[in-house]
Amino acid sequence: MNNIQVLVPDEARKIAAGEVIDRPASLVREFMDNAIDAGAVNIDVSIEQGGIACTEVSDDGGGMSREDIALCCLTHATSKIRSLADLDRLATLGFRGEALAAAAAVARLEIVSSTDGIEAWRLLAGPACGDISPETYTPRPARRTRGSSVRARNLFDTMPARKRFLKRESSEAGLCKQTFIDKALPFPNISFRFLRDGELKLFLPAFTGDTAQFKKRFAAAVMDGGDERFLHEIAASGKDFSVKIVIGGPELHRNDRRGQYVFANGRRINDFSLLQALEYGSQGCFPNGLHPVGAIFLEVEPSRADFNIHPAKLQACFADSSVIHHEITTALRSFFRHLNLDMQQPSRRQEAFSFGVCEQAGEDFRGRTEAGGAALERIVGGEYEFAPLPGRGSGGGLPSPEDSEEPTGCGAAAKASKLRYAGRVFGLFILVEDDERLYFIDQHAAHERILYDRFLTEQIARQDLLVPITFLTESGADDDFLASHREELAKLGVIIEGGHGSWRIDALPALWRLGDNETVDAILGLRTAGESITERWAATLACHGAVRDGDYLDSATALALAEAALALPIQRCPHGRPVLTEIRRNDLLKTVHRL
Repeated sequence: MNNIQVLVPDEARKIAAGEVIDRPASLVREFMDNAIDAGAVNIDVSIEQGGIACTEVSDDGGGMSREDIALCCLTHATSKIRSLADLDRLATLGFRGEALAAAAAVARLEIVSSTDGIEAWRLLAGPACGDISPETYTPRPARRTRGSSVRARNLFDTMPARKRFLKRESSEAGLCKQTFIDKALPFPNISFRFLRDGELKLFLPAFTGDTAQFKKRFAAAVMDGGDERFLHEIAASGKDFSVKIVIGGPELHRNDRRGQYVFANGRRINDFSLLQALEYGSQGCFPNGLHPVGAIFLEVEPSRADFNIHPAKLQACFADSSVIHHEITTALRSFFRHLNLDMQQPSRRQEAFSFGVCEQAGEDFRGRTEAGGAALERIVGGEYEFAPLPGRGSGGGLPSPEDSEEPTGCGAAAKASKLRYAGRVFGLFILVEDDERLYFIDQHAAHERILYDRFLTEQIARQDLLVPITFLTESGADDDFLASHREELAKLGVIIEGGHGSWRIDALPALWRLGDNETVDAILGLRTAGESITERWAATLACHGAVRDGDYLDSATALALAEAALALPIQRCPHGRPVLTEIRRNDLLKTVHRL
């Protein structure tokens, strides 16, 4: 007996179908692709018993003629392409011609379709449908409005081994709903309905012509119709591509990345680079390991993308992936900077006179600091010893109102303001008040932001090491990173020499406080920062150079730090934590029933 056997056609079809249809959600994915490609304006998805008993997708698209419906379930039968060259200009979601043939191999398939609403045809295919061979599928007359309905019943009934590995009905239903959402998100101009066991579970109306249609669709689909006030829609573009980005503000966040989506030409894909761009672009706005919620909708010239690298089209290759990554990151950074400024701008304008904050509050604060501040140099007897702040570029300074005998300009107005020092609580918060508000200033976050802004705008002072730090790298990727970024690291205060796995650190920033191993880890960790190396390093340096929880500050320095915090253009630390919170006098009076 020969070892190599040619499978009979029916067995071969079932095995091949398993690559396309592995659960009810796959039926939803493939049937919805066809409905969208048919130009439907309204699409209904209905499942029973988690989609195992029945999965149906109905649409009002272009429909199929008798000749087309007779061929649609044959393997590799497709209306989307005619030759391999068409893949270079592919504008449809489906193109391989596998979906209906695969469904017919593992389920009882019923298709009813009409191109004009007058003449309609019905086709039964698959196990127990009479026409066993695909070549003998015969359409029958039927009645239907314009469009198509595709229904798959009894999934895997003829494949018990495959059916045993399906999840519970509720779990399969959840996967079907998620697939429905994935397909509906990038098409806000189409109306979608999702029904489970006859009950409407999700309705996504079309947002035709709306300027924020992606944001509205995201709110309706992902947030269950929740408040969209904290969602924002921004745009970016480049040669042969354009991007719409829906991003949640700092008020919306998750502990994981399950609230993040990437779509390319209408398909949801798993693309690490684009998800990374979403994270990099919002870096510094989401504290303590939290992640943003949002979606990237990329439209790229078909000839610049290849979706034919995954059976379910879940991955793609782009000719200009680095350029796309850069544009998304840049657009998000710019947006979050302006968002943070806008969030603070009303209160800054309102308090301009009482706190003496100029329009260029950040520049004024830097000017006052350079005129004379106090640096926290070392702990002596459990308390800090204050020393004069060295000249420009040293960093690490805390502002001190006593440094200038005759203050002028905006700083003078701040010192003459109504702001009063009220004390410190929990070893972390500075309390200051004016006539209408009580402010809680996080001393670490405030000083960290002050240092961070300085390190981004001024030369970082460095100090030569008496004993250089030597270390070995574990991969060629680390060597490549250090070699290619040596000049950039020098600008950040790090002088490094070596190569081929052996390296030496000769200088570090003057404020550096970490040990040898932590220093090496911090430098190598910049490899994951992408285009944000300077920002990542400035944040690290600011975090370790700032005053900490429990550090003692005298009242004058605490007040000066509070004034500086209130003058910050962006009142969030580099890791996204708010620098301050406030309680209004009237709100407090209402709490104790005095109003």
